[in-house]
Amino acid sequence: MSDSGVFTVLRAAQVARVLAASTVGRIPLASSPVALLLFARERWSIGIAGLLVAAYTIGLAAGGPMLARIADRWRQPPVMLAGVTVSTAGFLALAAGDPPLGLAIPAALLAGAGAPPFESGLRVLWRDLLPESRVHTAYSLDIAVQELIFIVGPLVSVAAIGAGGPAAGLYATAALQLIGAAWFVSAPAVRRWRGVAAERHWAGPLRSPPLRLLLVAIVLVGAGVGALPVAVTRLAEDAGDRSWAGWLLAAQATGALVGGLINTKIKLAERHAPWIAAALAIGYLPLAFTASPPVLLPLAVLSGLALPPLLTATFVTVDRIAPSGTAAEAFAWVATAFTSGAALGAALDGAILDGTASVAAGFVLSPVVIGASAVLYRLLFRRLPAEQPMERHAPVG
Repeated sequence: MSDSGVFTVLRAAQVARVLAASTVGRIPLASSPVALLLFARERWSIGIAGLLVAAYTIGLAAGGPMLARIADRWRQPPVMLAGVTVSTAGFLALAAGDPPLGLAIPAALLAGAGAPPFESGLRVLWRDLLPESRVHTAYSLDIAVQELIFIVGPLVSVAAIGAGGPAAGLYATAALQLIGAAWFVSAPAVRRWRGVAAERHWAGPLRSPPLRLLLVAIVLVGAGVGALPVAVTRLAEDAGDRSWAGWLLAAQATGALVGGLINTKIKLAERHAPWIAAALAIGYLPLAFTASPPVLLPLAVLSGLALPPLLTATFVTVDRIAPSGTAAEAFAWVATAFTSGAALGAALDGAILDGTASVAAGFVLSPVVIGASAVLYRLLFRRLPAEQPMERHAPVG
């Protein structure tokens, strides 16, 4: 194995610890929507259940960058612990209080808004913990491991609900988030990390034109990825077995996991992002040409392969272009852009499928919008110099 291989990265001091803690803390990102949906369906309609999930997602999108901004200007542990306290209160208000709808939606909003920004908190540590030659591998490994979250998260909710009833999914989600936060902030690297002392601006990292362009590209990628669950749900219903939707999404997540692990070895440079985005778009195209779930399974695996290399290139680029002292918030804005895009893609694809009897029509949006993101990535990298300094944080040692 090469010097920059996965095992070499994991053997570096504190890397395995912060990666594992962050992963545990991020499982609720995938378990919460399922837990909220199944909890709400015991009381309200599917439309109201969807509102609860939407409120949680809005909270995530708004809270993540704000918490990360405070961490950039202060420290991570107080921000993580304060956030998880707010989020846990939101989950407990739902699970233990049996609130009316007028209180349930604000509780879900709080649960999302307080979710600790584990992604950004982890990614600002890589250059402290690893030499430059291994940072790309760390990003790739992080993104590959993240795919496990979207495989394990829904299973956690379903198992908890099966064992303890509708509220158990919310309790399990809150518990995992608490455990992850406590474990993460206990790491010496996290306790010692400080943001760079820099000139502050009300727009934070958003004052960077290249970052704004990158975020638009990520919204498009998120829209393409977010449209797929709607499309496969419709296809599964048409096939007469809704469980196919879960299997197809798990197949894509498996493909993404494989793609992420491969990328830890080949380490595609960030300047290749336009071509990676184009490959991702092309990977979605075959999905529109079959209505058979068994045939779609291997195609779903293939459609996920290029996503981790694209996200890795994106995060490495963010590390280059974010203004000094704004790294954590910049990473959080990428997560918000992707989440917002996914919500938009799901809504648009639902509208498309509501307007047609064609199942295949649901698979058209993804390659179109991801292909458009490739154009924006190309424009971005034409504007960027070959190299930029990466002074984003103070050393932890």
